[in-house]
Amino acid sequence: MPLPNSPVRREKKHTRAIRIDAYAREDGLWDIDANISDVKTRDVHAAAGVRVAGEPIHDLWLRLTIDTSMQIVDVAAVSDSTPYPGHCDTIGPDYRKLIGLNLMQGFRYEVKQRMGGIAGCTHLSELATILPTAAVQAFAGDVIPVRGEAGADGQAIKPFQLDRCHALRTDGAAVAQFYPRWATARPTKSTT
Repeated sequence: MPLPNSPVRREKKHTRAIRIDAYAREDGLWDIDANISDVKTRDVHAAAGVRVAGEPIHDLWLRLTIDTSMQIVDVAAVSDSTPYPGHCDTIGPDYRKLIGLNLMQGFRYEVKQRMGGIAGCTHLSELATILPTAAVQAFAGDVIPVRGEAGADGQAIKPFQLDRCHALRTDGAAVAQFYPRWATARPTKSTT
């Protein structure tokens, strides 16, 4: 369902687009390729010159290469369009400071610590922080069991997504309907 129509007339001024593609590599690793772009509908007279309407002000790329435990083993960052050429586009190699982090263990905090403020690019760092959930989606069904498949010991493995959002709480109706094996009773409130 789309957003409701605006009750007042409006004019589009800016588009930010984010795209994330995940690739399973033949060496068993995964590449999570992310792009963020900003485009204005009018010419922008910036400090470094005029940026013509429709040309990206930002066109930035970030690739995290991860293993199946979501450990980062390599990073590449490229800035194709920036507001300050020769300055913004020099920070890419610093994003290798993310190597060794795990997307599921304090990753967003570590991005802020290692790449926040003048240590990084605001836009690349913001892009990095949305990659954990994209990696989870990429792994769903390929690396992470989502239907309760049997593990090596023959026991069913609880689907990864349960108890990670309001709709898939194990004491909720969706889990009772779609994953009854893992449904639990809602705690009752004491009246005393």
